[in-house]
Amino acid sequence: MKNKIGILSLGCPRNLVDSENILGRLNLKGYPVVDIDQADVAIVNTCSFIEDAKRESVDVILDLADLKKEGRLKKIIVYGCLSQRYKDDLRKELPEVDAFVGCVSLNHELQTFPITPAHYAYLKICEGCINNCSFCIIPKIKGKFTSLDMNSILKKVDKFDRDKVSEINIIGQDITGYGIDLYGRLKLSEVLEKIVKKLKNVGWVRLLYLNPNRITDELLRVIRDEPKICKYIDLPIQHINSRILKLMNRQTKEADILRLIEKLRKTIPEVCLRSSIIVGFPSETDKEFKELLDFMTEARFERLGAFIYSREEGTTAYNFKRQIPQKIKAERLSTAMSAQQKISQDINKKLLGQIMDVLVDEKKDGLYLCRSQYDAPEVDGLVYVNSARELNPGDFVKVEITDTLEYDLVGRTIQ
Repeated sequence: MKNKIGILSLGCPRNLVDSENILGRLNLKGYPVVDIDQADVAIVNTCSFIEDAKRESVDVILDLADLKKEGRLKKIIVYGCLSQRYKDDLRKELPEVDAFVGCVSLNHELQTFPITPAHYAYLKICEGCINNCSFCIIPKIKGKFTSLDMNSILKKVDKFDRDKVSEINIIGQDITGYGIDLYGRLKLSEVLEKIVKKLKNVGWVRLLYLNPNRITDELLRVIRDEPKICKYIDLPIQHINSRILKLMNRQTKEADILRLIEKLRKTIPEVCLRSSIIVGFPSETDKEFKELLDFMTEARFERLGAFIYSREEGTTAYNFKRQIPQKIKAERLSTAMSAQQKISQDINKKLLGQIMDVLVDEKKDGLYLCRSQYDAPEVDGLVYVNSARELNPGDFVKVEITDTLEYDLVGRTIQ
């Protein structure tokens, strides 16, 4: 009997796809896949994007090392970004770990072992990044930008559709760069058109992580005109002040961002815009932070995540002067999130009484936890639904919104 394998997947959905591929390969070789508490061999797929992620990864490894000392685990294998970045140091500091393995290559095979709920899936169409932002270590960890060829993508889509997955989330560090390496030009809009033509059972296709520089008119047309593509644009802008954007090595200026937002809302009137910002970037002044807050109030993103700048060795920004004290960064984060909370609450209030389609995720405490097309799994808010009839994960149902919260909605089924 081969050792039983369990995995802990940390970090983002891109890591989760890698974890599915790792398990798929091992399962093909006859290794049983079990929950981590039943495993002989524990695999940790780590993240080291920012300091908090590194700390979480190390803490998990140390917890597993205790289990190994107690005889409840035979081996520990550490995969992913942390191993890629710090393998030599980790070998010295964590002798309990049996193997350190770097990042998983973009997989062209179909033998994945799903660890997401059965009704939604992540489809990674590219790996690495071509942007070289000064705060980001990803290009050094992941290597050159690589796209998955269209045939491999469409085979994966076929399988998801046969499995009656309700939602496909298309991911990558920057999916707007898709195809530039394989085909010499941007091909996201083309591959999306091919994907939706294949779908019979999948109801939603969601696009995650669109770089503002490469959102083409053709891509907007496809998002607008294809009913199965969620009207949800994940647009990380990071900041609005042009000086800070230049220091970040973002290829946009304030005027570019404002024009793009206006264009998105005009082209797709029902669009939901999600963005992310970084507060406390080196040399960010009080005035520049206030400019960011004012922009948030004006832009009124339906969804927004704010993050404290994390000083990462190996990045250009690591050596920037005038690093902001942690206390000030934390205060700015709190201020930004409070501002967004009010914006979100105001936007949600306008949805009271509206009818919308939602996807059922699970039932908990007598309520169904659902999501609208404007809510990505594990990231955005929920729609709490009352229903007199039984619903199942993966069902699409129409609900009337009966109450609104700061980030979530409450509704009841109407059919």
